Amino acid sequence: MERISSRQVYANNWMTVREDTVRREDGSEGIYGVVDKPTAAIIIPRDGDRLHLVEQFRYPVEQRRWEFPMGTAPDRAEVDPAELAARELAEETGLVAGRMDFLGDLDLAPGTSSQREHVFLATELREGPISREDSEQDMRARWFTVAEFEEMVRRSEVVDAQTLAAYLLLLLRER
Repeated sequence: MERISSRQVYANNWMTVREDTVRREDGSEGIYGVVDKPTAAIIIPRDGDRLHLVEQFRYPVEQRRWEFPMGTAPDRAEVDPAELAARELAEETGLVAGRMDFLGDLDLAPGTSSQREHVFLATELREGPISREDSEQDMRARWFTVAEFEEMVRRSEVVDAQTLAAYLLLLLRER
């Protein structure tokens, strides 16, 4: 597929939206709307049989959601994924990891978004200060046992696709 033209139709501090005109292999033309967001980190804080999750109000779905800590750098900056993971973990939970292991990569929504996410397992945790962004002031954080977390998934209390995919990477690592 060949991009013929591209135009930005929207931008803010977290993302841009562009519309691309493309030519397919058969010569026909079409358009793609693409959400461009910077690289994100998803962190699974684990202490033995416990997982640390955060809960916050997610405006697009108008619901509070439990999920693993995650995020991007401010102003659409690209940052080293391991540095980003450490920063997001500390910012959202106050936890500092003595060890951060890379588990794998995820594409958020490859049919509409260019965003790539890097998943990390954070262990050897110690408490530190929480320093949330203004948009995260309603955030709650707490520990759950693995059994509690899995039961929350079964009851559709954890439905964040990134959290579920990250957990699958953890399970595959432990096999």
